[in-house]
Amino acid sequence: MLRMAIGRRFGIDPTRIVCGNGSDDLLHLLAGAYLGPGDEGIYTEHGFLVYRIAILAAGGTPVVAPEVNFTANVDSILARVTDRTKIVYLANPNNPTGTYLPFEEIRRLHAALSPGVLLVLDAAYAEYVRPNDYSAGLELAAMFENVVMTRTFSKIHGLAALRVGWMFAPAHVCDALHRIRGPFNLNSAALLAAAASIEDTGHLEIAAAHNAKWLDWLSGEVSRLGLTVTPSVANFLLIHFPPEPGKSARDAEAFLTSRGIVVRGVGAYGLPEALRVTIGTEEANRAVVAVLSEFVASGSNPKGGLRG
Repeated sequence: MLRMAIGRRFGIDPTRIVCGNGSDDLLHLLAGAYLGPGDEGIYTEHGFLVYRIAILAAGGTPVVAPEVNFTANVDSILARVTDRTKIVYLANPNNPTGTYLPFEEIRRLHAALSPGVLLVLDAAYAEYVRPNDYSAGLELAAMFENVVMTRTFSKIHGLAALRVGWMFAPAHVCDALHRIRGPFNLNSAALLAAAASIEDTGHLEIAAAHNAKWLDWLSGEVSRLGLTVTPSVANFLLIHFPPEPGKSARDAEAFLTSRGIVVRGVGAYGLPEALRVTIGTEEANRAVVAVLSEFVASGSNPKGGLRG
């Protein structure tokens, strides 16, 4: 049912769709199917942490490709490909940086990979992207035998708690995953909700428009506070803080939390002096700016209470 609904929505063959308990499930299954001891999987410096976890769980060796300006770099990835490379994971847009690679760069990356390397394009945030040089990778997955595109219902669809993800892949990849996935990896409630959501294009359009408006607004307001913001095409911002007592990301997170605002520290991603802030309602977005403004003012004041 869900595969049929997704197939209708995107005009693709439902038999080449595999659904999972969130896209995380599919990322793990791909590693389990194609990696083992002695094999290598590549992901980028600030890429989604599940890639490393999945590679290690499968017995493979994680290989990290440095980024440039918090953005994946094709030449950096290709420089780390060896005869032991079996998978390249690429989040596009990336979590937690919000940056992306244009489709031409994705095509260049794929063209330089051997047929024996599986390119996994994780397009969890694809629906939010506005630049017209972006593609989620559906075309490449349709045309080539070594490209997989994964998607999720956790982001713009708002079904994170139900855990539903899907991928579009060559038939032989789908066959491999069907052989190792759990037979009941999705429940009926999740299937029904996801099938209804994929048809609700009105909701998707409203959500994407809201995000575009407030992403720009929040980025501008935070920048005006003197904080550095990495340009994002997703539904969150990566905000950088100076590594100084009273002004650091850790101090800012504690300050925001004390005011009832929950954001995400990203130290585990190699970004100890940054916070990821998701675009919320108008009220929430304005509250973030107001509290950050208070934090910046307090952090610059020796008597502000954050230096104790």
